[in-house]
Amino acid sequence: MKVATVSIAGERRVGRIAEDGALLVPFDLPISEAHDGILALIRRNGAGLPPTLSPVPLNRVAMEAPIPQPRRNIFCVGKNYHEHAHEFARSGFDTSSAKGAVPGSPIIFSKVPETVVPSGSPVVIDPKVSPAVDYEAELAVIIGKGGRGISAKDAFDHVWGYTIINDVTARDLQARYSQWLIGKSQDTFCPMGPVAVTREEIDIADTPISCYVNGELRQNSNTGLLIFDIPTIIETLSAGITLQPGDVIATGTPAGVGIGYDPPKYLKAGDVVRIEIGGIGVLENEVVERSS
Repeated sequence: MKVATVSIAGERRVGRIAEDGALLVPFDLPISEAHDGILALIRRNGAGLPPTLSPVPLNRVAMEAPIPQPRRNIFCVGKNYHEHAHEFARSGFDTSSAKGAVPGSPIIFSKVPETVVPSGSPVVIDPKVSPAVDYEAELAVIIGKGGRGISAKDAFDHVWGYTIINDVTARDLQARYSQWLIGKSQDTFCPMGPVAVTREEIDIADTPISCYVNGELRQNSNTGLLIFDIPTIIETLSAGITLQPGDVIATGTPAGVGIGYDPPKYLKAGDVVRIEIGGIGVLENEVVERSS
């Protein structure tokens, strides 16, 4: 099932995308519940889907991020594709490369919830803060059932579904500070969407992921090439941290980011970043420069 969070006549609604891809079938949810996006469905905890309202053409709604503002920081995994781990180590921006280009255990960092913006919304860069802003196409896992001490073999029982994230990064800030949160958490630095899909919708062991900047293919890989797979990531995070329903985990980006080029291809005003993940859809955002 593909699910979207949208705005209809100024009111936030959650609905499933019809098979023809042209209609949204809204769920009959109180506005107060729909405010949290697909969290309204996740919280039902096996109670089944709510009844639906009359379908609405998708071209008459405004798409929002599936989870417009996560309850807490987005968990992220760094250097989780081999070729990207090597390109990052070569870039000079990798403060973790002293232990080798390819990590022996998952590298975990986070982005603050307020970074989230929907597909179609601008990514705002501020050259006074950072002139070295990069893109990162990523598959994101959405937790459906919380837990602590989750074993890898049980991990998928805790997955509700998936969406797309662009882990936009200020590379100079990432290198300047020992922790990556500042470089990863600038305003608008987490485009998400356009939809979320339930876990049975895609074969996570063989799902293509790609990224284009102004129509130029920059990243082209497959989620089957993750160094640390989703069960390992969930087992790692939940060993001492209680995962909550609605938590979002970005699983890492493949090779082809801007710092992988010589010279680097940083984002500038007017650029359009298009990320495609098979079975989910297309996340597209234009880059604009902050006016003040």
